[in-house]
Amino acid sequence: MAIIGSKEHHVDPRLASIAQTDTKKWYRKPNLRVLYLILIPCALGVEWTSGFDSSMMNSLQAVASWAEYFENPTEGRLGLLNAMYSLGALMAIPFIPTVSQYLGRRWSILVGSLILCAGAGLQAGSRNSDMFLASRWVLGFGIPFAIVNASSLIGELAYEKERSTMTSLFSASWHVGAIVAAGVTYGTFQMTSTWSWRLPSLLQLVPSLCQICFIPFCPESPRFLISADRAEEAYAILHKYHGEGDNGEEFVRLEFAQIQTTISQEQESAKTFIWADVYRDPPMRRRFLLAAVVGFFTQWSGNGLLSFYRCKILNLVGITDNRTVQKVILSNTCWGLINAVPIAIIAPRFRRRVMFLICTIGTAVVYTVWTIASARFAIENTATAAIPVLVFIFVYSPFYNIGWNSLVYTYMVEIFPYSQRAKGIAVQQLTVRFAVFFNTYVNPIALDRIGWKYYLVYCVWILVEIATVYLLFPETHNRSLEELSFIFEGEEVQERVQSRINKQLELERVEQNVTAETDKKSGV
Repeated sequence: MAIIGSKEHHVDPRLASIAQTDTKKWYRKPNLRVLYLILIPCALGVEWTSGFDSSMMNSLQAVASWAEYFENPTEGRLGLLNAMYSLGALMAIPFIPTVSQYLGRRWSILVGSLILCAGAGLQAGSRNSDMFLASRWVLGFGIPFAIVNASSLIGELAYEKERSTMTSLFSASWHVGAIVAAGVTYGTFQMTSTWSWRLPSLLQLVPSLCQICFIPFCPESPRFLISADRAEEAYAILHKYHGEGDNGEEFVRLEFAQIQTTISQEQESAKTFIWADVYRDPPMRRRFLLAAVVGFFTQWSGNGLLSFYRCKILNLVGITDNRTVQKVILSNTCWGLINAVPIAIIAPRFRRRVMFLICTIGTAVVYTVWTIASARFAIENTATAAIPVLVFIFVYSPFYNIGWNSLVYTYMVEIFPYSQRAKGIAVQQLTVRFAVFFNTYVNPIALDRIGWKYYLVYCVWILVEIATVYLLFPETHNRSLEELSFIFEGEEVQERVQSRINKQLELERVEQNVTAETDKKSGV
C-alpha cells in the first residue's frame, strides 16, 4: 500500500483466481495462440518503431555523411533535431482520447501507423535540415496514437493469466527496433553517399507497414465494443479467446459481467468534456498524477543520455573512434534485448512496488559509480577509468528494465478503468514527451559545457524517484483489470459494483434454467 493518498480497497479476486488455477498453457489453446501471434505485428510491433527511432538518431551522430550533410549539428541544433520528435508527440496528445473513443483501438493504431509511414518517407527524402526537422515532427505526431492504443489493446485482449506478461513484452519490443536500427546504421555508416543515413530513415516505415498489413486480422477490444453497445460481438470475442481453459465458460461469464458492470459504472461518473475526468474527483486525480509521474520517471532516470547521446558519453572517456562507438552502441542495444525479454516475463510475477524500488535503487547505484569513474578519467586522463564507465553502461540496462521498461504499460493499464485508460496513457505519454524534449534539447548542451558533472543531476534526481515510488505508488499485483477499476473509490463503490455483477450473473443463470426447461418440454 502507498504511504501517501487514500487507502486502496481491493475486491475478492474471483476472476484472477480462476485464471491462476487454469492448468492449460496458452500455447495449447489454438485460438489464444493465434491471438498472441497476431498481436506481435499489430501491437508489440508499435514499439519497434520507437526503438528504431531512438537507436537510429543515436547512431547517426557517428555517421560522417549525416553530420556533414546537416553541417555538423552540435549543442542546441543537435538537441532540436532529436527534440522535434517529442514536440510532434506533444501536439498529438489532446486528440488521442477522442480518436480512440470513436474509432476503437484497432483503427486508432492504423491512423498512427499511416502518419508514421508519411514521416519516415519525408525523413528519407530530406533535402535540408528544415525538411528533416519537419519529418521528425510528423513521426512524433503519429507515434502516440499507436502506442496508447496498442498498449491498451494488448491489456484488453490478453487472457488474464498472461496479461501482465504481454503488456510487459510490449515495452521489451522496443529493443527489437533498436537493434535493427543500430545494425543497419553500422552497415551503412561507411557509405560516402547520403544513403548512409537515408536508408535507415526509409526503413523506419517497415514496423508501421506491419501494423497496416495485419491490423484487419486483429480482433477489436471487447471493452470498446461493450462501450459502443456491441455486447454480442464482445462476448463472442471473449468466448473465442478466453474460453478455452479450465472452467472457461465460468471465466467468460464472470469476465463479461465484470466488464459490462464496470463500464456502466464508469459512464455514470464520466464528464461530457472528455478531458474533464482528469480532475473530477480525488481518486481520478491520483490516477492521473501517477500517470504523469511514471511518464516523467521513465525518461528522467538517466536513460535519456544513453538513448540519444551514447556517442558523447563515450567521447567524454576517450572513446572517439567512430567504428568503436558504433560497435559499443550495437552491442549495448543487443544486450538490452537479451535482458529485457526475460525480465519482462519474470518481473510481472512479483509485486509492482517491490520491482519499481529495485529498479530505482539499482539505477541510483549505477549512476553514482558511473559518475565517479567519469570524474576520475577527467582528472587523471587514464584509459583504465573508461572501463568502469563501459561496464556500468551495460549494468544500467537490467536495473532500468526491471521497472521503467517492463512494468510501465502493465501498471498504466492496471490503474485506469477502461473509460479513462486512453486518457491515462496519453497523459503518461505527455510527460514522457516533455521529459524527452527537455532531455534531447538540454543534454547535449550540458554535456558539452560541464561534461561528467552533469551526471550529478541524475544522481540526486533518482533519489527523489526512490522516495516517490515508496510513498505514492499503490500495489496492483494479482488482480484483473475490472477488479482494479475502482481501487481508489472506496468500499461503497466497490460493493455496489460487486452487487451488480452478482445480480447479472444470477439473472443469466435464471435465463439459462428457463431456456433449458423450455427445451426439455418441447423435446429439443
